[in-house]
Amino acid sequence: MSEAIINKVANSGLITIDLEKYAPNNEVAVFDLKDHLFMGMILKEKEYREGLKNFDWQPFKEKNAAIICSVDAIIPVWAYMLAASYLQEVAHEVYVGSVEEMGKHIFLKNLSAIDINNYADQRIVVKGCGDRQIESFAYAEITRLLKPVAKSIMYGEPCSTVPVYKKK
Repeated sequence: MSEAIINKVANSGLITIDLEKYAPNNEVAVFDLKDHLFMGMILKEKEYREGLKNFDWQPFKEKNAAIICSVDAIIPVWAYMLAASYLQEVAHEVYVGSVEEMGKHIFLKNLSAIDINNYADQRIVVKGCGDRQIESFAYAEITRLLKPVAKSIMYGEPCSTVPVYKKK
């Protein structure tokens, strides 16, 4: 006699969260202030303003724009603000900092947009394997967000999990 095979994982009521879904996907373009400095070290306001006004912003269209200054120069804060105001017109997202910092910023922003109420009193598995390398800050952040509402949080795959948190 053969008994029906029961998929206990499917019937477990576990909800899987795949952090890859929240990772930034847009291409990043870098706006380097060094290209707008006189002699590679001095920002002249009039020339800078004119340069930005005539700059071709199309390479930043629908991309994430990271504003940096790759040389050791004293840059006034308003210079970053001015570049950001132009980039905001064409770029998907604008951030002052490295490409890596921008990626982390966007990842955290995407995670903060999750409606945690959808996970109230649920048993959650945060997926541990995937096509992309997910840094530990993202796992820590999803735990921080979900802990106040979740019944339990686990790491891994539904068939093999590591307990992280269980409501008492």
